[in-house]
Amino acid sequence: MYDQDVPTHVVLPEWIWKEAKDTEHLKQLILQYIQKCYPGYRVKKVSNGMAICYRS
Repeated sequence: MYDQDVPTHVVLPEWIWKEAKDTEHLKQLILQYIQKCYPGYRVKKVSNGMAICYRS
């Protein structure tokens, strides 16, 4: 079983950055990507092209 308090670093694909029209759109794309590809994860923050996530 995974510890919920241990962060997971998810590399975000380049297309997210290219497709985003503004900051809000970027947030939406990141959340959609994480929900689809990493169900059960929640994004704490984004840094250096990576989403820092925790398991729900």
